[in-house]
Parts: sequence; structure tokens; C-alpha cells
Amino acid sequence: MKTVYIAMSADLITPSHVNIVQEARTLGEVVIGLLTDRAVAGYKRLPYMPYEQRRVVMENIVGVKQVMPQETLDCVPNLLKIKPDYVLHRDDWNTGVLRETRQRVIDTLKQWGGELVEPKPMPGITSTSLKRAIREVGTTPEIRRGMLKRLLEAKPLIRVIEAHSGLTGLIAETVSVEMDDKVREFDGIWMSSLTDSAVKAKPDIEYVDRMSTVSDILEITTKPIIFDGDTGGIAEHFVFTVRTLERLGVSAVIIEDKKGLKKNSLFGTDVEQTQDDIEAFAHKVSCGKRAQVTDDFMIIARIESLILKAGMDDALTRARAYVAAGANGIMIHSKEPTAHEVLTFCKEYAKFDDRVPLVAVPSTYSLATEDELAEAGVRIVIYANQLLRSAYPAMVQVAQSILRHGRAGEAEEHCMSIKDIISLIPERT
Repeated sequence: MKTVYIAMSADLITPSHVNIVQEARTLGEVVIGLLTDRAVAGYKRLPYMPYEQRRVVMENIVGVKQVMPQETLDCVPNLLKIKPDYVLHRDDWNTGVLRETRQRVIDTLKQWGGELVEPKPMPGITSTSLKRAIREVGTTPEIRRGMLKRLLEAKPLIRVIEAHSGLTGLIAETVSVEMDDKVREFDGIWMSSLTDSAVKAKPDIEYVDRMSTVSDILEITTKPIIFDGDTGGIAEHFVFTVRTLERLGVSAVIIEDKKGLKKNSLFGTDVEQTQDDIEAFAHKVSCGKRAQVTDDFMIIARIESLILKAGMDDALTRARAYVAAGANGIMIHSKEPTAHEVLTFCKEYAKFDDRVPLVAVPSTYSLATEDELAEAGVRIVIYANQLLRSAYPAMVQVAQSILRHGRAGEAEEHCMSIKDIISLIPERT
């Protein structure tokens, strides 16, 4: 019996998936090379279903003889293992991210006389249209809450951007670019207390009720949310914050080790800010961990030692204590114009026996690249305030133009069309 290999992610099964399996059955026994979460996330969005769930689905499709993991977008390593007689793939990969992969498949099959078969795409429902529909319908708290941990398992670096409204949440959800034959997009959403307070024209002092903004963003997005929890308040109150966020489907909360009236960290020592005692903050973290119901929710400890000039040793001591208290991640904060301070911390942190994922927020050291931070051991990069900081100057420019000219005509070049802004918002039926 001849062997037929089909590579697929099979995240959302459509009639096209079933059809190509049936076509393959006419040629021989069907082996599915199922892309792992890491393989899929390397070139596009993390699959909605984890690998094990997708494997169970594919194993139960009539005609599938075997399902094997495909660890990369390139299926050549699997082809070399099983030397199939045929590889089946729809003829839609002559351009884009799979173009080079197609040529490698052809060259590999030549080694044993194998053949690439490229049937025409089946008309009708596609995975792309289903994903668009899922985005419009939304997701569940359970699915969303666990996505951050899945991303940490699947990707070397997670890219997160702030949102402070439903509209900016939509930007975080949908904006992407194609680079180096890969689709690059944001993996998650940062709910910043600074931008959420600023858009409401209130000071960033833990005063604003932010749950309405959380609701707005949850309703319009499906990506994991990391919530800026400021200081977390007193430990007895923090436990209720954890329960609320976890129930809503938020993936993580980040709290900073300061006490008293909250002042934004980027003020540094220019204003009075008091760092919490190590033991007290570690206690708060451990209280939060005991309060959560699921294993999916993450509490990330934000260290302010470098901001407050307490020194590198203090930052490292705190990191050890917070990890021991149960923190699921460490955010190291700095307001220096370069990443040197953060990279030094990363180097020393790498020597710890017990480590959790590192988080960096390159607001002041914005010339640091994701590659540099990832190489140093950072797992999550948060772009914490760029959307609001870019929106305000643009709106002021338009307002000034209207005042200057006594009409809106000159401002139109800086504005979306009314039709585009209306069409931007998905309708719910």
C-alpha cells in the first residue's frame, strides 16, 4: 500500500479538510502531519484548539491511518522519516509563507521518486472565514484565560500591546503585517492603568473603576489579556481582584511592589514613592495564588527596585522571594533610556535555579529590539502606552486644523472615512 502525507494545522475543521483526506485515500494510506502549537504560532496566530484536541479530531476522521506531530512549518523532516509516495496539498501555496516550503517538498520527494499532488481548493467555507466568524462571535472565559500559558509553551517571545477601549482592543486583535513570509501580529492585550486613567482624564492613582473597560475589551476581542493591577491594594482586597479577573477570563495580573498612594513609575524618584517590604509583597502574591480557582490564571510580580534606585542586588533578592512566594512571572521595570539595566538583570536572573518567565516593558528604552530582549531571556514584551500616546497628538492636530481653517476640509486627510469607521465595527447578529 502506498503512503500519502498531508500537512495541516486542522484548527477549525471544514468540509475541505475532510475532502482532501478522501482524495488522499484514493492514492494510499493517509498520514496526517499535524502542526504543533509551536509550529503554527511560528508563522501565524496560535491555534484555537491545543495540539492534543486537534489530534483527537483528526484521528477520528474516516480514512486517516496515522497522525504524527509536525514540529515546524517545513514538513521535510517528517518526509525523510516516512518517505511517502505522495504529498497532497491544495494548489494555494505558490505564494506567501509556504512558497519556499513547497519547493523543498518537491526537491525532497525527488530523492525516492515521490510525487506532489495539488488538487484545486474546494469552494465553500474556509478556515479563514471560520476564524473571522469566531472573532465576531467572541470566545469563552475558560478558553481565553488559558491562552497566555499556551503561548508561553508555544512561542519564544510573546508580543503584547496596550488597549484602553473597545476600539483599541480591536486594533490589538486584528492588526497584522506580513514580514519574511510570516504573519506578525500581537499575541495579547495589556490593560494599562495609565492609559485607562488618562483616556478618562483622571490621574493614575488607582482611582478609576476599570471593570467597564475590561468588559468592553473582552466583548470585542479573543486574545489573552494581562491586567495592570497597580499595587494590588492590601492583600485582603487583592484576593477578590484575583477572583474577579479570573472569572472574567483575564489571563494574568501584574502588581508592583510599592505601597501607599500609587504614582506612575516613570516619575522615578522625582516624586515620593515607597517600595513595599519584601515579606509583605511576597505575602500578597501568595494570598493571590491561594485565592485563584484555576491553574490557568497567572500573577506576575513587578519589581520597582531599578526605578527607585534601590540597586540591582535588591531587585534580584526580590525576584527570588517573589518566585518562592508563587509568582508566575517577574516583570523587571526600568526608566533608563537604554536596555542596559534590564539586560544586566536578565543575565543575573538566568543564574537562578528556580525561574519563571520574564516580562519587559520597553517604554523609555524603546530602541531595544525584541530579538535583543528575547536573547537575554525575556519571554513577554509589553508595549504599554503607545496607542494612546499616538492617538492624542493626532486628535489635537485635527482639532487645531478645524480651528485654523474654520472648516473640516483640511483635516480630512488625517481622518478615516465615515464609511470605513462604521464598517470597522463587526455587527453581532
